[in-house]
Amino acid sequence: MDEALKWYAALSGVAAAFMVSLDNGRRVTGCGMAIFVTSSIAWISGAWLTGDEPLAVQNGVLLGINGFGVYRYLIRKR
Repeated sequence: MDEALKWYAALSGVAAAFMVSLDNGRRVTGCGMAIFVTSSIAWISGAWLTGDEPLAVQNGVLLGINGFGVYRYLIRKR
């Protein structure tokens, strides 16, 4: 199961980075940030299952940053 989580985390992270890099407006960027959130959650879960604390901590911080991105691009009014 940890391998599936890590593969999802890796592939969704690449897709999210691509979406953010496109700079196709707030909605696409916000959706990319939302995918980054799921990627961070998957990395944290995979790291927890394998005992990789540094990876879990890193993605805990990234989860907060990505959550702010979701707020900024999808929730907050301009």
